[in-house]
Amino acid sequence: MRFSTYTTDGETFYGAITDAGAICLSPLFPEWPTLYDAVAANGLDTLSAAAEGRPVTHASFSYEMVLPNAPRILCVGVNFPDRNAEYKDGSAQPEYMSLFPRFASGFTGHDRPLVRPPENHTLDYEGEVAIVIGKKGRRIRAEDAYDHIAALTLCNEGTIRDWVRHAKFNVTQGKNWDRSGALGPWLVPFRNASQLDEARIITRVNGEVRQDDYLKRMMFPVREEIAYISTFMTLMPGDIIVTGTPTGAGARFDPPRYLKPGDVVEIEVDGIGVLRNGVEDEQ
Repeated sequence: MRFSTYTTDGETFYGAITDAGAICLSPLFPEWPTLYDAVAANGLDTLSAAAEGRPVTHASFSYEMVLPNAPRILCVGVNFPDRNAEYKDGSAQPEYMSLFPRFASGFTGHDRPLVRPPENHTLDYEGEVAIVIGKKGRRIRAEDAYDHIAALTLCNEGTIRDWVRHAKFNVTQGKNWDRSGALGPWLVPFRNASQLDEARIITRVNGEVRQDDYLKRMMFPVREEIAYISTFMTLMPGDIIVTGTPTGAGARFDPPRYLKPGDVVEIEVDGIGVLRNGVEDEQ
């Protein structure tokens, strides 16, 4: 089962996504006005049961950022061995993971354009798997971490590269331009470890493979990410962790290959799907 937030005829709903269209579920659950509320209430199984046997209600719609009101999104940076080498600074694998926040306003939905701002044209792509927390926890043991995941989705963690260099110790301003990235198309409920442990992530730009790697090669696996983050903050249902991108982002080519209007970026993971976005200049 797949669940998404979508818009049709000027109204926003959430529901189950099938090959034929969307099964609208939000009117059935007024206690959960958004998909985020359903996740926070551990309601994905309830949504699955409600969708069974129901007909498609919307054959035409536009995807929104999958959890547009998610209050906390944390991203793990430089989390593949080859990514660390890309920096060419001679540094060994770090002892601790790099983290930075992103805000929901920086993301758009599937099949919507990433927006390149007029202030700077170094818009880059980063294909990643994102996990959505479904069970509250603090100081979670790594061996228990998967018990706290509700769902998986995909992320294009779009970045304005020049703006991550505006300060010595943070990248926040380069990571939070409005609609510079995407999250979606949908949530896939997390059922077993193989969904992450065997996941292969591929990023294509205009059909050309730019990133291709396996999550099991991450320097800080998802179990460790959940354990480490939950050491200093209580993870809550609906929190999103964007787990890290492989080598091959546009900035690491010589010369760099940044995104431009008309480009199409696709991020694919078997068992989750494809997140696709075009690129346009801010109007």
